[in-house]
Amino acid sequence: MIASDPDSPEATDAQLAQAKPFAKAFPALAEKMRKNAGGRPKAENPKVAVSLRLDPEVVSRFKSEGPGWQTRMNEALRQAAGLN
Repeated sequence: MIASDPDSPEATDAQLAQAKPFAKAFPALAEKMRKNAGGRPKAENPKVAVSLRLDPEVVSRFKSEGPGWQTRMNEALRQAAGLN
């Protein structure tokens, strides 16, 4: 369908040979976009992803208290490990 669209013809080999990466064609705009990328700020002490098998009752108990169950579970583990 794109090939048959008169408003959006395919680029020729000559046009592709002249193409530049966005950051080189529009450096100021590319830099502004990088600065405004947003996202979560980098944590000073990032978490470590692990795979852990737990009893279903344990997971259900933490989930039953609503959102934030993973944070509450982490806090309970910290207390059990004597880190608080």
